[in-house]
Amino acid sequence: MTPHPSPNPNLPRRTAIARALASAGCLSISPAEVKGAASLTVANVTGLNSVVVARIETPSSAADIARAIQAWPGKVAIGGGRYSMGGQVAFANGLHLDMRAMNRLIWVRRDVKAVRVQAGMRWRDLQDVLDPLNLAVKVMQSYSNFTVGGSVSVNAHGRYVGVGPVGSTVRALQMVLADGSVVEASRNQHAELFRAAIGGYGALGVITEVELDLRDNTRIERIVAEVPLADYVSFFDRQVHADPASILHNADLLPPHFDAPVCVTWRATDKTLTEQARLVARGQSYGLEQNLLWVLTEVPAADRLRKSVLHPLLTARPTVKWLSHEASLDVAELEPRTRRASTYVLQEFFIPRRNFLPFAQALGPALRANHVEAVNVSIRHSPADGTTLLAWAKDEVFSFVLYFKQRTWDTAQAEVGRWTRALIELTLQHDGRYYLPYQLHASQSQFARAYPEIDELRRLKSSFDPAGKFTNSLWAKYL
Repeated sequence: MTPHPSPNPNLPRRTAIARALASAGCLSISPAEVKGAASLTVANVTGLNSVVVARIETPSSAADIARAIQAWPGKVAIGGGRYSMGGQVAFANGLHLDMRAMNRLIWVRRDVKAVRVQAGMRWRDLQDVLDPLNLAVKVMQSYSNFTVGGSVSVNAHGRYVGVGPVGSTVRALQMVLADGSVVEASRNQHAELFRAAIGGYGALGVITEVELDLRDNTRIERIVAEVPLADYVSFFDRQVHADPASILHNADLLPPHFDAPVCVTWRATDKTLTEQARLVARGQSYGLEQNLLWVLTEVPAADRLRKSVLHPLLTARPTVKWLSHEASLDVAELEPRTRRASTYVLQEFFIPRRNFLPFAQALGPALRANHVEAVNVSIRHSPADGTTLLAWAKDEVFSFVLYFKQRTWDTAQAEVGRWTRALIELTLQHDGRYYLPYQLHASQSQFARAYPEIDELRRLKSSFDPAGKFTNSLWAKYL
């Protein structure tokens, strides 16, 4: 047997451990490639809640994943674009599967409006494939940088009218399970696994391929309206939901009062394009947007700037573009100048339509009372989700997406945790649920009340992953 080298006392402890593991065959990288803990840190877009892992693999096939899972003796977590904000893509001292190299097109079929891709493909790359065929994604989040598999794993949603989350458009999944087997799951095949994998945050296995419904691309026109808060649901029913031409919709509630929805609806149209580009160009500079974000969160009375300058810009001239252009937005436009002292974070709450108004009327005072540095609250709609096990829309819901500024020091993070739990409690009092891709501030009791289906997920996990190989910071806390 080859003797293991003695630790070098001059090396940093993390590097020495990593080199010793590599020498023992526990890491696939060589000792010379280990450059310290920073290279094995899995971060997310906020810069908060980073996770130090023992090993990172970048597979390019399901076979690569199966081999990595079978060879690794510890815990495994899966990540894509890393836009989840609470460690949902990693587990401390575990194996991190970085899926972004699994970005190939499997096939696209124009006649049936369907596509199959590897799970690490980003939506923007998929749009490059679809646009020449005049096809568009049927449902996705507002920004195109995320990976398809990541969006399915969190059951993401966007502004699409009447169609619900991305899970409603998933036809089939390929998955690698804890024993290394590769399975196909759909509504008719391994149906329990299919339901649990969508919005399951990697609890049962690795999604390696995704098959999706598509739609035709179309021209859309932006329509802006301001309505009283008490009239919003009836406005949505009449002017948006009942209108077959309505494709995208959201309404923004703005500080400091959060009581006057500014409604933006994109309707199908035959009007002449005002934006000729079919997709948003890659690699643009968003310095203007960064400066504007700074002004809106740092300058006193910025709410007057919104009302007198920014909102009139929405209605100053008509805007007609391709649906795929609006769906190919780059999240870089939201990126601040720096995240060193402060960062920008999301929380989201799903409220049954019957409780929309009392929740909305209580939300503004709660944000003000807790001195939340909110940029805005965006309202979206979803029908009831009959597909997903851990559905955030058990009933027809309106979602309230809170976009806020957060300081990075420990006391600030603790304070955000305190008022986030208060907002989750307000949500539960209105029979709602909160969204799981964000910081893990909810208490275990709040999680169990919001998602009582967790007991069924535990049962499935005991069947598909009895040793508990798949986990992450989310499931380490709540599952």
